[in-house]
Amino acid sequence: MGFGDPSGNYWLGNDLLSWLTIHQFINRYKLKFDLQQNGTGNWYYAEYSTFRVRPESYNYNLQVEGFSGNAGYDAFGTHNEQKFTTIDRDNDLSGWSPDNCAATRGGGFWWRACGGCYVNGARSTGHFYWWNLPGGRHLQLSRMWLQCK
Repeated sequence: MGFGDPSGNYWLGNDLLSWLTIHQFINRYKLKFDLQQNGTGNWYYAEYSTFRVRPESYNYNLQVEGFSGNAGYDAFGTHNEQKFTTIDRDNDLSGWSPDNCAATRGGGFWWRACGGCYVNGARSTGHFYWWNLPGGRHLQLSRMWLQCK
């Protein structure tokens, strides 16, 4: 189930993401990130032509490919094939860090070595950024969108 405020800070929910991207409409959606840089206010984007979330029985394993955009770097693609980690479900066993990345970074995500992109992290922890974004990695705002192909 989703949570948050649908008019602002909202997460659709991994069950629905899985249903939409695997069970119901496989290959119908692409994923787009809108990224507003902190300080400059400049906007960047990253798109992925393939975005799938496997069901809970696979710990919401991420499948993402086909990066394009002006974000400068495929930061989300580095999280490909990762399982979703939350504060109470540590699935980010990458060998790089013994820590639960969701607990140390302030948000659930498909973490790989606690790195790449931190678009679900808590801004207050300093972990809210996209690696190698032109002009600086720190973000003011991020949005993840499912778009029909």
